[in-house]
Amino acid sequence: MAGLSSRSAVAVHALAMLAHRRGGMLTSAEIADSLESNPVLVRRVLGRLRDAHLVRSTEGRAGGWSLARAPRDITLYDAYAAVEGERIFSGHPHPPSEACVVGRNIGALLDVEFQDAERALEERLGRTTIAALLQRILASDAEVKGR
Repeated sequence: MAGLSSRSAVAVHALAMLAHRRGGMLTSAEIADSLESNPVLVRRVLGRLRDAHLVRSTEGRAGGWSLARAPRDITLYDAYAAVEGERIFSGHPHPPSEACVVGRNIGALLDVEFQDAERALEERLGRTTIAALLQRILASDAEVKGR
């Protein structure tokens, strides 16, 4: 079974950083530093976010990446949909045996279950905006510093 890649986490991290910058720009290297990751990986993810009109890029010496929409208008589902190209759940790699009662029937039944699970994921991720996530990040940080 296929699963989510790390692209979703990288995308949400980058969007939260850009939201925290409040309209300012960040370079892919700055985002990669926060992720302790490779700027090339970050640029690939940012490119997908740009294709989905969630971020924009400016080239040149003072260039970088910025949000294309307000953080309150970007959901975790928007980020997920922009970077995850495949379904989370996949069926059998090849058709099961028609001679077997399980093999004959399981595919259609699993499709329904998997579709329901994916809809639930989409609905849940669609309820959280980047702005709301950033508020929780900042609150968590303030709580840690207050200890």
